[in-house]
Amino acid sequence: MDLSSNIALVQSKIAAAALAAGRSPAEITLCAATKVQSDDTIRQAIAAGIAVCGENRVQELTAHLAADAYAGAREVHFIGHLQTNKVKQVVGKVDLIQSVDSLHLLQAIHTQADKLGIVQDILLEVNIGGEESKSGCSPELLPELVEQAGQLPHIRLRGLMAIPPISAAPGANRRYFAQMRQLFIDITQKMSDNQSVMDCLSMGMSADYEDAIAEGATLVRVGTALFGPRPPMAHR
Repeated sequence: MDLSSNIALVQSKIAAAALAAGRSPAEITLCAATKVQSDDTIRQAIAAGIAVCGENRVQELTAHLAADAYAGAREVHFIGHLQTNKVKQVVGKVDLIQSVDSLHLLQAIHTQADKLGIVQDILLEVNIGGEESKSGCSPELLPELVEQAGQLPHIRLRGLMAIPPISAAPGANRRYFAQMRQLFIDITQKMSDNQSVMDCLSMGMSADYEDAIAEGATLVRVGTALFGPRPPMAHR
């Protein structure tokens, strides 16, 4: 695996997709999904130009933080499913929690942020494909969650996140990305002031990030295209 070459290739494809959509490449943030990667691999990725790391598992996040593996990164995000009993291990440790999908989790994050005296940035995760196997709130429940987030002083809602259904057909997910873009626009227009404007639409992964950019993504979460096939999960 030539990590530097992979990163350069993904960055060039992001830029090309943005330009093809009439957008500036500077509008798109590349978040490296570092699931099951070693401390050294993460350090190498950052040295090669990765500025944002996204972690899926609390246990791995905690271990990498203890090893200072993210040193030099501009931001660290939590992008996996977060259980309320692990909120204390994440709030205040990451710049952005991308996967908030319920009022219960929203309130747990707020409680911990309040204890720490901070404002935690979050995204609300939407189950745009209505899949039972995936987390995320339904589009119908999103306005209620947005309203609740706006009432919590230690929460700053930055935007939305989605993982559409897996599809082998090129372009098949564009309709889901387009739906997310419209939800993002609708919610932004209806929001009252919440300490910050909504500016992040996180969607698109290794197989479909170019389509996501074409439909308005501002952040893409890429793992396999950067790091190659994931190694087996390490037992810590």
